[in-house]
Amino acid sequence: MPSNFIEELRWRGMVHDIMPGTEEALNKKVSAGYIGFDPTADSLHVGHLVQIMTLVHFQRAGHKPFALVGGATGMVGDPSGKSKERNLLDAETLNHNVACVKQQLEKFLDFNCGENSAEMVNNFDWFKEMSFLDFIRDVGKHISISYMMAKDSVKSRLETGLSFTEFSYQLVQGYDFYYLNQHKNCIVQLGGSDQWGNIVTGTELIRRKSGGEAYAVTTPLIKKADGTKFGKTESGSVWLDPERTSPYEFYQFWLNASDADAGNYVRIFTLLSKEQIEALEEVHNEAPHLRQLQKAIAEDITRRVHGEEALQTAIAASNILFGKSTADDLKTLSEKDFFSIFDGVPQATLSREEFGQGISIVDALCGKTGFLSSNSEAKRELKSNAIAVNKEKVGEDFVLTTAHLINSKYALIGKGKKTNYILVVE
Repeated sequence: MPSNFIEELRWRGMVHDIMPGTEEALNKKVSAGYIGFDPTADSLHVGHLVQIMTLVHFQRAGHKPFALVGGATGMVGDPSGKSKERNLLDAETLNHNVACVKQQLEKFLDFNCGENSAEMVNNFDWFKEMSFLDFIRDVGKHISISYMMAKDSVKSRLETGLSFTEFSYQLVQGYDFYYLNQHKNCIVQLGGSDQWGNIVTGTELIRRKSGGEAYAVTTPLIKKADGTKFGKTESGSVWLDPERTSPYEFYQFWLNASDADAGNYVRIFTLLSKEQIEALEEVHNEAPHLRQLQKAIAEDITRRVHGEEALQTAIAASNILFGKSTADDLKTLSEKDFFSIFDGVPQATLSREEFGQGISIVDALCGKTGFLSSNSEAKRELKSNAIAVNKEKVGEDFVLTTAHLINSKYALIGKGKKTNYILVVE
């Protein structure tokens, strides 16, 4: 028998709407359910993690999860939560995005565990042979215009403009549920609260066309305590793809969560038990400045998205900026992470020819860079043992050579505990 999936979501604060009878149906037998992912980019972002974790809990409860990637619906566009119609993607771009999304989902869901193995499906597979006339005859006639107009996703767009293409989206998504109900025995669709209207259209279509069993559960949309949008930083969205958002930046996103948000995040985005979370919160409340709760969240999520090695690199990068570290720690960083960590730090660039056989530390601080205002200031800081190159203290007779350059290109010069400069040699 499956464990209580809904109860697990409920104590984690992950239930927004639930159709009557859903919990009883899922507790009665092992069932199949699905969530749709819109492949509008070649990577998912942290906003998708709520739905990914919902499927993870569904599988852990003993049920069979389906991840539907919308190769067909990506060509239409969902109006839910949108203020205007978005650009539609061509087939080649969509196919590329679908492949990338599948790779990311495989990091969370077990696709090889017997009866409740996760499966990936693409709605293009059942829509590609369906003609427009077939669709309006077999699907459209079952759902009335008044029913479709009553949906919030439609009403909110009537004044600003809604194309027939987007208006029809709920029928397309509803048919997805019907198809999976008939061919994969899916009885429940899961999704964000903005998808409730589309999901119940699917349950209605199943009821009217086949009299089948169908249920719905939605999760709350995540909002930050300060009112700003979850999953966004000054540089944009926080992606799961390390080429878009480096593991260090990803780790820092979670590490920088406020105390008010961290209690919410640890329940939604980790697999820690209720007892573990409550114990962790108790430790955190005794010394909030140590940010133990945020560290636990950042480590858990970064490890699952990027792996143990990337996590350790992210932790080392954080120590470079905020704690004790060595030249070896700096050398483990990619160039992207290095400049991400020291974003905004003053830089000076020298040519290879100008760098020659190396330059004295005084020139590196003043004469050739202007980091410090004068040679006398540079010498004074050196005599007080305040200058470090790549985290190692140096004296007035130190000469910076190519051997000291990280990736043969740059060096970090530090003054005291909080002031840094970057010397770049090109």
